[in-house]
Amino acid sequence: MILIAVLLPWLSFLLRGKIFQALLCLILQITLIGWLPAAIWAVASLLDARNAKRMTQK
Repeated sequence: MILIAVLLPWLSFLLRGKIFQALLCLILQITLIGWLPAAIWAVASLLDARNAKRMTQK
């Protein structure tokens, strides 16, 4: 999933059901300069969601 978040950040948000963030990330990714911040945002969001899920399981 991290590979998807780096290569296609908008798809990472869409697969997790965050449609508004996916659209915003797609708009950001369309610009070549915005691709890197979009990828970082997607990976950070993915890792934050994993950590939150792990903390609620304990």
